[in-house]
Amino acid sequence: MNPANILDCIGNTRLLPLRRIAPQGARISLKLESENPTGSMKDRMALAMIEAAEKDGRLKPGGTVIEYTGGSTGISLALICAVKGYHCHIVTADAFAPDKLAHMRAFGAELTVLKSDNGRQTEKLVKDMIARAEEIAHVAGGLLTHQMRNTDQLAAYTKMADEIWAQTEGRIDALVQAVGTAASIRGLSARLRALKPDIRIIAVEPAESAVLSGGATGAHKIDGIGAGYIAPLWQEGLAHAIEPVSTADAKAMAARLAREEGILPGPSTGANVVAALRVAARMGEGAEIVTVMCDSGVKYLGKY
Repeated sequence: MNPANILDCIGNTRLLPLRRIAPQGARISLKLESENPTGSMKDRMALAMIEAAEKDGRLKPGGTVIEYTGGSTGISLALICAVKGYHCHIVTADAFAPDKLAHMRAFGAELTVLKSDNGRQTEKLVKDMIARAEEIAHVAGGLLTHQMRNTDQLAAYTKMADEIWAQTEGRIDALVQAVGTAASIRGLSARLRALKPDIRIIAVEPAESAVLSGGATGAHKIDGIGAGYIAPLWQEGLAHAIEPVSTADAKAMAARLAREEGILPGPSTGANVVAALRVAARMGEGAEIVTVMCDSGVKYLGKY
C-alpha cells in the first residue's frame, strides 16, 4: 500500500551487515535509520511525542511545538509540524552542524540560536538551551516536547526493537547505542531484554565527557550525544557496559565507513561502530552485534 503522506514512511528501516570494517568471526550490522524521511532515527521519537500530545489534548490544531535540540530532533519535529500544520520553534546553538540548522529552517521552523563555547557542546550549553525553551513556552505558550524527560518517545523505540528482532531472527547477542537523551537505548533495551534476557546492552558516550563512566563533564564535538550530565531518562543498570569514544575516533570511523563501506554517517554513528568493534573483539566467534546508523552524514558535510 502506498503511504498517505511522508509520515507513513517513518520506520521499517533496513539492517545492513558491515563487510570490511568488522573483526573476523563476529558480525556487526547497522540499523539504517538514515532511511527515515529526514535521514535520522529521531523521526520515530518526534512522531511519537506529537501523536501522544494530540491524543491527550496537550496539542491543539494550529498550535506551537517548542523544543531544545542539537539538530536531528529539531529537523524531525519541523518536518512533522509542516505536515500536520503546527508552528515549530527550535532552541539550538552554533555548536551544531550548520547543515542541520538550515534543514530545520527549510521545513519552516523558527530558530533561536544560542552562542557556544568555541563550537563545543558542554553541560552549560545544553542547560542554557533547556532554560531558553522553557522560557519561550512559558511566555508564548505552546507544547514543550522536552525530549530529555519525555517518556512518550519510548514507544517508538519499542517498535524499532521489534524490527531488529525480526531482522536478526532473534540471533542478536549485543546492542550498541550512543546516549544522548537516553531514550533510544532505554526503549530498545527494555524490549530486547524482554525478548532475550541474556542480550548485552552497551552504551556509548564521548570520552571527553564520560559522565556515565564516572568521569568529569567536558566539551566534545559529537553532535546529538553526551549532554554533559546524566540525562533524566537514564537508569542505573540500563547498560552492561559503557564505552567512551573520543571525538577524533568517532569522526575517523565515520570517514572510514564512507570510504570502505559506502555508508555516509554522522559522527555519533562513527562512535557506535568504534564501540561495536571493541564489543565484537571481546565477544568473539559467532557474535551478532547490532548498532545504529543514527543519521545521515549529509547533515555534517560542512563540518567534514
